[in-house]
Amino acid sequence: MKPPLNRRVFVVGYDAATCLGNTFDTTWHRAVRGEAGFRRITRCETRSRSNVVGEIPDWNPRDLPFIDKNDRRNWNADYVLLTMVLCKRALDHAGLEIDDRTGPKTACLMGSALNGTDAYRIAMDNYTKHGPTKVSPYLLPNLCANLPAGKAGMMLGFTGPIFSPQGACASGNHAIGIGARMIRDGECDVVLAGGVETCLTPEIIQGFANMWATIKVGPTDRAFDDPTQASRPFSLDRRGIVLGEGGGVLVLAAEETLKKYNLTPRAEVLGVGWTSDAHHFTLPNQATIVRAIAQAIDDAGICPAHIGYVNAHGTSTQKGDAVEIQSLREVFGSALAAIPVSSNKSQIGHTLGAAAAIEAALAIEGMHQGIVLPTVNHLPDPAFADVDVVPNAARRHSYDTFLSNAFGFGGTNCCVVFRGV
Repeated sequence: MKPPLNRRVFVVGYDAATCLGNTFDTTWHRAVRGEAGFRRITRCETRSRSNVVGEIPDWNPRDLPFIDKNDRRNWNADYVLLTMVLCKRALDHAGLEIDDRTGPKTACLMGSALNGTDAYRIAMDNYTKHGPTKVSPYLLPNLCANLPAGKAGMMLGFTGPIFSPQGACASGNHAIGIGARMIRDGECDVVLAGGVETCLTPEIIQGFANMWATIKVGPTDRAFDDPTQASRPFSLDRRGIVLGEGGGVLVLAAEETLKKYNLTPRAEVLGVGWTSDAHHFTLPNQATIVRAIAQAIDDAGICPAHIGYVNAHGTSTQKGDAVEIQSLREVFGSALAAIPVSSNKSQIGHTLGAAAAIEAALAIEGMHQGIVLPTVNHLPDPAFADVDVVPNAARRHSYDTFLSNAFGFGGTNCCVVFRGV
């Protein structure tokens, strides 16, 4: 194999859809105002008490003009259409046209934890109610993890590698990390990297509830009358994650590509660290999380003191939040007290395979605007008294380097360091 080119890698555009808004701009402005986007589910019916979720508001991709009638009929896994929309908008944000020059050197890596589970549910309903011949011939393509990237390529015209990094809730960071390595080594010049999740079906909601991963909102919980308070990372009364649908795409580009196509760098992908726990399928392992964080900082060629903000995984579970904070203490020591550490999941919920990509985009925007987004719904936990979790309100804060954490089921950890430009 040819030796790597060792090129620098920059983020030149991004887009997202979350329960705060179906565009990045709407999501950002509501996040800055300290809002959370949760409500009782409308996508489906469920008898679960884990019925507070994050739904993308005013969202029907089948109404968009570039989604044709065949796509509306055949692609009933919503993550396919969501990926197409986000990739198009992210390229528009970057100002990059896909043509005969850029297309062959553009790749697309889109992660998802649950893939086309909504399409499978439709197929099973048709099978049980109407018979086997009513199962769509498009079922298997709807389930294939690479198909969202493939459909985006068919619409937009890029022909570089397409695949789906399957890292559970760390998938978005895996996509960014692998994409950055591909550009660094010279495999491609541009990568659309991120994650998508459209996971709000009765079976998925009930499955998370039965494993006690999601919050069950009963009459005594403060989210019963106000669902927006359901996700509360690092709070004394945190009781589990809030499932959210959403997606995020970052456009990565090689340094020499910036001038060639008049692209504006928004951040540099500086370092990546990834490990696995070999521990438990849901419970985190502090030792390997510490190693992933330390590897990302070392790969960036900096020391912990250079990190100005931590975008935490922060899921709002008792064990997960505690292990993450303890891992940060081990890496940063007493210096952690001066570093803001906040969780976007307090506002957008846990979007699983999409989470890290959305959170990276939000933190890059914050870095440019001199703002750190808050951890809303916060009630102080004495166990975290030494940590600045940016409680309840966004804050002016100047930082030029940040760490983005992502950890997933199966014990998969991926951390990325970004630097401002």
